[in-house]
Parts: sequence; structure tokens; C-alpha cells
Amino acid sequence: MSNAEKESSSATDLLRNSSLYREFQAERQEILKHKWIESEKAGHDIGFEQALTDWIIKHRTAWRKSRQTAGKN
Repeated sequence: MSNAEKESSSATDLLRNSSLYREFQAERQEILKHKWIESEKAGHDIGFEQALTDWIIKHRTAWRKSRQTAGKN
């Protein structure tokens, strides 16, 4: 493995292990879950952008508060 590949691998590992990246991934999973649920209700795929907007408006604040509370325990 070349030095550049090692550095790239280390950077990727650092990113994946960062709390910011983990929070991003967790939020993305919640949005995808919301997209699936709302698409099932609608009877068609509502699309990621609509799911994202809807989730932010309806659920993001409570979700973040619950994550913060869980992190303190």
C-alpha cells in the first residue's frame, strides 16, 4: 500500500469515527425510514427531498433532543 493510500485510508477512518459523521449517518437513517413510511402511506415513492423537508419540519427537533438526552445518560 502506498503512502497516499495509507493517508487516504486514515482520513476515511477518522471521518467514519468522528461524532459529527456518526450523527450525520444516524440522521440520514431516520430520514430514509421516514421516506419509507410516508411513501407507504402515499402509495408511491415520495422522494428523498420531500421526505427530508417533511422530517425536518415534523421530527428533527424532537429527534435531536432525544439524542442529546440519551448521550448524557
